Amino acid sequence: MFNFSIARLPRIEFGAGTLNKVPDIIASYGKRVLLITGAQSFTNTIHWQFFTDQLRQRSIDWQHCTIAEEPSPTLIDNLVKAHADDNFDVVVGIGGGSALDAAKAVAGLLQVRRSVMDFLEGVGPELPYEGPTTPFIAVPTTAGTGSEATKNAVLSLQGENGFKKSFRHEKLVAEYAIVDPDLLASCPSNVIAANGMDALTQLLESYVSTKSNAFTDALAISGLQATRDALIPLFQKKGDIHEHREKMAYAALLSGITLAQVGLGSVHGLASPLGAFYPIPHGVACGTLVASATRINIHSMLMRESNNKALAKYLHVAEILCQRRFTDPQIAFDSLINLLFQWTDELRLPRLSYFGLQETGLDKIITNCRGSSMKTNPIVLTDEEIRQILLQRL
Repeated sequence: MFNFSIARLPRIEFGAGTLNKVPDIIASYGKRVLLITGAQSFTNTIHWQFFTDQLRQRSIDWQHCTIAEEPSPTLIDNLVKAHADDNFDVVVGIGGGSALDAAKAVAGLLQVRRSVMDFLEGVGPELPYEGPTTPFIAVPTTAGTGSEATKNAVLSLQGENGFKKSFRHEKLVAEYAIVDPDLLASCPSNVIAANGMDALTQLLESYVSTKSNAFTDALAISGLQATRDALIPLFQKKGDIHEHREKMAYAALLSGITLAQVGLGSVHGLASPLGAFYPIPHGVACGTLVASATRINIHSMLMRESNNKALAKYLHVAEILCQRRFTDPQIAFDSLINLLFQWTDELRLPRLSYFGLQETGLDKIITNCRGSSMKTNPIVLTDEEIRQILLQRL
């Protein structure tokens, strides 16, 4: 627990109004910037006009691209080809996880001028990435993926032969992560739900990861506490909305830091093929599976590895999220699982069958789920145990 190394992180500027710092930060790199945003999450808000006015006042030239869906390798290659000769000083991603991942990948390739397929994990030649990168600034407008703090850009090809893989290297980490909770005001309730449960899942899975350590555990616990207090009331629009946004932005940031350092677990192992073969948004896949995956993880450890250290961690998570002390571990586990299922229902996260998955398609998902995330799950699950996770949310 106290023998660990921490990979590179961005400089973090957190707090309401920190978006106002971005124009000066951009200017510190030069006069030419590529802005990559979500389709509407930023440009349809009051912030866009103010932001671009600030760029004009600093005589900064920009070009603007939008990302309307989870980015594909072809989309990244086309963006790089279109802008490789534009000599940008910096790339700024403003939006949800898709926009940030796209901007991160483009920043990593503008000067390299190779297809992202050459570097994508598990696909193609997997050439070593050496850079150089264009400086990248990440500005999240959602609270979920934590992409502002990670070194990987997740790219998807959807369909029968689809995949969801990462372009990953420490050189891709953002120079700055500008986390302004006020930007969450544009999030619709379904995005708050899915992204919030994604952040929760990342915090929980990194906390019980086989690579977890004292540093990441402290961050994960803090993020879980923030999620407990803010996610449901933010979704329901009750209480101090500004404070809820702050806490969820904070939780999402911490989830990105922890996952980048110690990995994830079975939920994210399954989310990859689910998102590749079916039109299931990443946050929805994670949110709808986290309760059943927690149930199966705990049950499997009790049956086969009753001395697994992750059981004590699940008990601690139960006490954090349920806000009570437990003397009986089984009651703690049951309470945690019930609470996670309750949140899944309250947030109206759809079942997997809503997106076309049927029981006949489970074998393909199981066959393709044992990527890097599954390798840090606290217990190695059998195919049948993985099947049970999916069946409970089919």
